[in-house]
Amino acid sequence: MELQKLRRDRTELVTRAIQPALWLLIFGETFTRLRAIPTGNTPYLDYLAPGILAQSALFIAIFYGIQIIWERDAGVLAKLLVTPTPRAALVAGKAFAAGLRALVQAVIVLILAALLGVSITPNPLKLVGMAVALVLGSAFFCCLSIVIAGLVLSRDRLMGIGQAITMPLFFGSNALYPVDLMPGWLKVVNHVNPLSYEVEALRGLLIGTPARLGLDFGVLVGAMLAAIGVASALLGRLAR
Repeated sequence: MELQKLRRDRTELVTRAIQPALWLLIFGETFTRLRAIPTGNTPYLDYLAPGILAQSALFIAIFYGIQIIWERDAGVLAKLLVTPTPRAALVAGKAFAAGLRALVQAVIVLILAALLGVSITPNPLKLVGMAVALVLGSAFFCCLSIVIAGLVLSRDRLMGIGQAITMPLFFGSNALYPVDLMPGWLKVVNHVNPLSYEVEALRGLLIGTPARLGLDFGVLVGAMLAAIGVASALLGRLAR
């Protein structure tokens, strides 16, 4: 279904690519020249690219709950819930659909990053690992969006909450700057923010910076499974 939607409206991919392109072209190029953020031997643009990759996936997934509310209003959700399909499977389908969109977006971001001179690994196994990390992160944030939808039951409220938490999630991670530069309270936020583990995994796989891949993937898988469980429990509340 998601592939059919993308084929029908390919302009969506172009419009969604504008924001990560601006981050890389303006923010990345400017701060690389300023050398204002110390990243060791890694050029800042190289350091930033995996963070923007995770950011673009986050922005795609965090509003997926709007589709669930739309399906409820159209009567589709009620029809799905009376089928033998487990609720967890319905939620997981949405979650991995968000991951699929994130992967398509990632190709555009990676091409742009390569054109800007970012040293991205050509290792196919690491690129597969990058894809897995992106899908897991997108699946978690998609399920988080469905959880919020199940609580607020309104598209307008979901949009407001989604916009309110997106930037704190982004700036409260290591996407833009190293953890060592953060104040103590922000380090605490970083340690409980799944986006931070996604960025660390992407950075380690794509540009070879130190990463705790076992911990990173463990946190992403655990967060995704927990979010699928909670979202599945709230799915019936949406259909009432």
